[in-house]
Amino acid sequence: MCGRFTLFEPDKILSKEFGVSLSFGLAPRYNIAPSQRILAVRVAPTTGQREFAMTRWGLIPHWAKDTSIGNRLINARSETVAEKPAFRRAFRERRCLVPADGFYEWKQEAKGKRPFYVRMRDARPFAFAGLWERWEGIAGEAVETCAILTTAANTILSPVHDRMPVILPPEAYSQWLDPSARSPKLLSPLLHPFPDNAMEAFPVDTFVNNPKMEDPRCIIAIDSSP
Repeated sequence: MCGRFTLFEPDKILSKEFGVSLSFGLAPRYNIAPSQRILAVRVAPTTGQREFAMTRWGLIPHWAKDTSIGNRLINARSETVAEKPAFRRAFRERRCLVPADGFYEWKQEAKGKRPFYVRMRDARPFAFAGLWERWEGIAGEAVETCAILTTAANTILSPVHDRMPVILPPEAYSQWLDPSARSPKLLSPLLHPFPDNAMEAFPVDTFVNNPKMEDPRCIIAIDSSP
C-alpha cells in the first residue's frame, strides 16, 4: 500500500519533470498523510492540456452520499481497479500522476513496526499512478479527490511489505494521462512493480509515525543493527 509520502522538490524541477508550469508555490512536505491535499498532474477537463492541481487524498466516488468514504479509499489495487465500483469510472476517464520524492512503508518486527523510506537511487522525483474524481454534495459543494494505485512489491520492498505503489516511468506519462485510452488492455500493462535496481529502501526513525512531524528528520537513515 501507500499511506505516507514526501514531495520537497523545488517548483522549477517539478515543472521540468512533468512538462507543465507549476503556477502556484508548494511548501516542502516530508510526511504527507491521507485526507491532506496533494499535488496531481492531469489533463484539464476544460482545455485538454496537462495541468497541476491540488486534490484531497482519499477518493470519493461521484455516487457517494457523503465524503466519509474517502478515508477508506486512499489506494486502489491495480489488479481490480477496472471492475471496482468505486474506481472503475475514474480509471476510464480521470487518471492522474501524483508526484513524489519517496514514500514510507512499515515492517512488522518483534518489537513493533519499523518505518522505512523508499526512493529512487538517484534521488530524482517520480510519479505514482493515480485516479481523481469530482464529488458534489446536495448543497452544491464540490471536492476533488484522488487515490494512488498499488501493485505487488518488488524485491526491494518485499522484505518490508507485500504491496507497493505503482510508479510510472516518464515514458508512460502520456499514455496514462491520455483521455482516449480507456481500455484496461491498454492501461493494465503499465501497472507493474517498478524495477528493483532503480530503487533503495532504508530504515528511518519512528519520528515519522506521527503525521504532524513534518521536517527533513523524517527521511534521515538510521542504523538498524541490533
